[in-house]
Formats: sequence, structure tokens, C-alpha cells
Amino acid sequence: METLLTQLDNGILTITINRPDKLNALNNTVFEELNALVNDIYSNPEIHGVIITGAGPKAFVAGADISEFMSLSNEEGSSLAKRGQDVFMRIENCRKPVIAAVNGFALGGGCELAMSCHIRIAATNAKFGQPEVNLGIIPGYGGTQRLAQLIGKGKAMELMMSAEMISAEQALQLGLVNHVTEPDHLMEKTTSLMNTILSKGPGAVGKVIAAVNAGYDNTVNGYDEEVRLFGECFNTDEMKERVTAFLEKRKAAFRK
Repeated sequence: METLLTQLDNGILTITINRPDKLNALNNTVFEELNALVNDIYSNPEIHGVIITGAGPKAFVAGADISEFMSLSNEEGSSLAKRGQDVFMRIENCRKPVIAAVNGFALGGGCELAMSCHIRIAATNAKFGQPEVNLGIIPGYGGTQRLAQLIGKGKAMELMMSAEMISAEQALQLGLVNHVTEPDHLMEKTTSLMNTILSKGPGAVGKVIAAVNAGYDNTVNGYDEEVRLFGECFNTDEMKERVTAFLEKRKAAFRK
């Protein structure tokens, strides 16, 4: 791929946005390649979990590639936003765990990409923000919705209307990120958490993702979806083996 680096190790696919000279800004090629990669994540049984990060020490993703915006019409702008939302929605709804390892700037579309992941771990040098109003636009890849879901309506309104950047520690206090660690330990911390998650029942982990996301989906009732997914667990080899292992005080014998 032209803009993404990938490495699959012990079931963990690490995706690195690789445009360090542009602070890993999201352009058309990044979206095309990321969308194709998401197809593989959904279908490839060798991929159990995903880590997304950025190349170089300065940025996770510093935003969208603004040079592509100047000639767009209203309709083209809407299409651009819809494409970004679609890709990020597929990341959010992936039944395999996806963790953002945020190194440096996560601004605009970069913050939106991080928020589409299920969990965010930030280096101490990370900076977060939705500064789109500085350019006379608004977040278009789901940022107006996910930021409010994660940190609350009032603070999200303030950050988006003021275009203020916040530190990793501030992001932690607001609930935007789950953990903060030193830059040299970012991938180690992220991989460690991913391995903990991957040691659990993969079907159950996927159903947790689906049930939580249902609470933010206006087309379904989250509680009803929880009941349905809970019931589905009882007809799986995963549940039977893991319950048996628990009762027998041993480790589960397989991962399916």
C-alpha cells in the first residue's frame, strides 16, 4: 500500500498511517486503502485484533489533507464526509477489537479516526482537538457525534466551537482516552491491553462491541439488543468450553 504500513503478529494487525512528511494527514488514498484493509480485517480469520497508529513521533493523524478541499462543491463536500463516516463506522462496528495508539497530534479527522476505535491509548505528547471551525467547516467524519458521546455534550460543544487543543492528560480526565503512557511505552502498553482482550472469548468480545454500539443506534433498542446477544452466547462452543473450564478451575482449551 502507498500510505499504510501493516504488520500481523500473533493475531494482532498493526496499521500505521504512513505519511509522516504530511503529519499523516488523511487524503483520498488513505481512505481508499483503509477501506480495503477493513474488508480484510472483517474477513481474515488470522486477524484477531487491530492497532492503529501513525508514523513518526509527531502525529497520529494531524487531520484531513486540506489541499483536497479547495475545489469541492457542496455536493462533493457531503460525499467526502459520507465516505469518511462510512469507513469510520465500519471500524467502530468491527466485531474484532480495535485500539488507537495515539502518538502526537490527533486533530480533526485524526481525532475522529481515534474516536471510531473501541479504545484509545495516548502517549504523553499526544494532543487532541477538532479545530475545523478555524477553516470555516465542521467535523465531518462523525466527530460531532462521537465526541459528545465520549465526553458529554457541553464540553464537546466547547472544544469544537473554540477549536481548542487538549493534552493527553486532559483527554484522560474527560474520558476521551483510556490510558496515558510515555511515548517509548505506547506500543507496549497497547499490545499488552490487546493481548488481555484477545485472551477472552472472541465471540463474547464481539457481542460486547455490538451491544454497546446499539445503545447509540437510533434504529434499535440497546437493551433489547443486549438480551438478544446474551441469548446467542448460550448456543456457542466458546461459552460451553469457557464455562466448563471455569467450573473445572482450568484455562479454556481453545480460541474460536
